[in-house]
Amino acid sequence: MEAMTTILVTGGCGFIGSNFIRHVLRNRTETQIVNLDKLTYAGNLANLSGVVREYAPPRYRFIKGDIRDKQIVEDIFRESAIDWVVNFAAESHVDRSIVEPAEFLNTNILGTFTLLETAKKYWFDHASEVTKKRFVQISTDEVYGSLNDSGLFTETTPYDPSSPYSASKAASDHLVNAFHRTYSLPTIITNSSNNYGPYQFPEKLIPLIISNATKGKMLPVYGDGKNVRDWLYVDDHCSAILATLERGLLGERYNIGANCEKQNIDIVTTICDYLDKRLGLINAKPRKELIEYVPDRLGHDRRYAIDASKIRDEVHWAPSVAFEQGIAETIEWYLDNRAWVEDIETGRYREHYRDE
Repeated sequence: MEAMTTILVTGGCGFIGSNFIRHVLRNRTETQIVNLDKLTYAGNLANLSGVVREYAPPRYRFIKGDIRDKQIVEDIFRESAIDWVVNFAAESHVDRSIVEPAEFLNTNILGTFTLLETAKKYWFDHASEVTKKRFVQISTDEVYGSLNDSGLFTETTPYDPSSPYSASKAASDHLVNAFHRTYSLPTIITNSSNNYGPYQFPEKLIPLIISNATKGKMLPVYGDGKNVRDWLYVDDHCSAILATLERGLLGERYNIGANCEKQNIDIVTTICDYLDKRLGLINAKPRKELIEYVPDRLGHDRRYAIDASKIRDEVHWAPSVAFEQGIAETIEWYLDNRAWVEDIETGRYREHYRDE
């Protein structure tokens, strides 16, 4: 029988983290997960309510805590014999980083440092089989900066971050790489394109447009709406991370994308057209008429696009969900889970774990 693998997932109550936990528990039987999450505004216990019912305990355990808290992190490593770390924990909203950058630097850089230091201590000083350990840093294509109308980000593209958020992620990536080079810590970095799918916090573009368009509210679009992003369905991202844990080469970086470039305005109109057909027109008008162009974001990168050939060739991973399928499933999920959205929009979701 395959030995049980214990994964520390940080930030597991967020969008991608919660999807990853479900993906792993569903697809990898001999695995148990410890989820460490501070439960900031973007962390929601409701994202994993089904997991708690189905898997806990012993395959799933939640711990409320900050990745910067050395004692909590060390206690987890000591008590749970962590084999793999997947670090999702991060402040991740670009607009918030522009207004309040300090928290992004504290969490994304110092938090990553605490995790690295603890992994180094317990994996090297406690007779662990270090070659079987994995520390995967979940990063973003935003660390590369902005592309012109042509070209793709590769793993050798120089870092050129534009926002405090992407700068903090770039710094944490450099720390991870340095711990591999200096201490031979078994690390891997993944840089993914924009994710979409169930459980994404409603401040992000796709869930925001779905929510506003459903209610007949204004649909804000930055600048001229022609900024381009490379879109990746969240379950495809999760399968890529798991494949990287199982088959990725230590010390490497892997870009994760689905070769799915879309202008922001096209995303918005796609959602409008779908909802018009699904729910009917709103006030006898197409939802496209709700679009309003608003002043552009400061330092707004023009285009992101990922070359994912390395993970395809070395890890043997490829996306399986086409955008047309993924966006339809995403819209339907938000329509079916309006109570989840309303709990977040009203702040009620915070009341569920005030004393956690």
